[in-house]
Amino acid sequence: MVEQTEELSPYWRRNLVISAFGAFTTIVGMTVLLPFLPLFVEEIGVSDTKAISEWSGIAYAATFFSAALVAPLWGRLGDRYGRKLMLVRASFGMAISIGLMGFVTSISQLVLLRLLTGLAGGYASGAAILAATQTPKDKTGWALGVISSGVMAGNFIGPLIGGILPNYIGIRTCFVAIGILIFITFIVTTFAISENHKVFVDRRRKKDKGMLTRSLFNHSVCAMLLTGALLTFANLSIEPIITIYVNTLSRGGASVTFWAGLVMSMTALGSALSASLVGRLADRVGHWKMLVGAMILSTILVVPQAFVETAWMLVVLRFLLGLALGGLIPCVTAILRHIVPDYAVGAVLGLSVSSQYVGQVLGPVCGGFIGGWFGVRPVFFVTALIILFAVVVNLRVYQKREKA
Repeated sequence: MVEQTEELSPYWRRNLVISAFGAFTTIVGMTVLLPFLPLFVEEIGVSDTKAISEWSGIAYAATFFSAALVAPLWGRLGDRYGRKLMLVRASFGMAISIGLMGFVTSISQLVLLRLLTGLAGGYASGAAILAATQTPKDKTGWALGVISSGVMAGNFIGPLIGGILPNYIGIRTCFVAIGILIFITFIVTTFAISENHKVFVDRRRKKDKGMLTRSLFNHSVCAMLLTGALLTFANLSIEPIITIYVNTLSRGGASVTFWAGLVMSMTALGSALSASLVGRLADRVGHWKMLVGAMILSTILVVPQAFVETAWMLVVLRFLLGLALGGLIPCVTAILRHIVPDYAVGAVLGLSVSSQYVGQVLGPVCGGFIGGWFGVRPVFFVTALIILFAVVVNLRVYQKREKA
């Protein structure tokens, strides 16, 4: 196991609180447009119903596509020039690009700004890297859980705000308001987060050519990258078919949209509540053990969802699943932090973020395809098999490391 050698900040608790807040605000900024995106696409000139649907999907996916491409680059630059600099860059870039969305006049401008948001972004992943490198080793899981709670809360609150705020201030003003919120994050990050720059100056002077490659290409790192992709794949594979499934459970009742929205939010809510607690427990019992145990529990909770008879039963199971999933990505990040040397941790965690974005894109696509061709219930079985496969991969790699 690689020891934590990067100098700890005496202000790591303050840095953690600020970066968790920043992760929350930036994720809100990335997800707030979900409820009103088709309406906005129509407002700026797209009239055909099919085209509205297509452009809404493109505009939403654009941010995550570009973010996946540049996450390793920002992580590597963070290794060399400092984590704080990456947070300042991300918050400033996102504040500008999201704020400008309130002034677009065409769909091409909206898509371009969504792409720029992804290119400039990465605050949440940068916050996780900052927490992983500044926090004492025995509190890494808890700290990463706090960051994850901020992210999950953003995923929960963002669409909620997007469904309410435009009714009072309008869609365009909503973008400007979120931009101002993230700009506040930029100011606080710039002046309140502390970091020892000497560490990075010394690191840039060292010859580390070839070391990064050796850090990337080993079984443990590859297993964690694959695990991150599989977990996000499994978590989001059910999203496209939830409304259809709820409709069958409620037999076309008038409350379909209410129950569908509730089901969708329950996983994020459960994860937000459990992430820091699971992370703290993982610090005590071991991150790998907690990761495998939580994945097994997640599998047990996914399968019964295929047999529920009422919407409220699905709500309960999705909430329990969120509790189980809450600490998984923080555990993956903590394991990578402990097995990767300091000079490569940013680049590797950047790759981890990219792998999760891959799962975030492929999960809904595959879930929708399976649901369309084979029915809704098989999606849950496939999801359970995906998580089980991740369990097998992690058990084999963990056993090899224990024998080494």
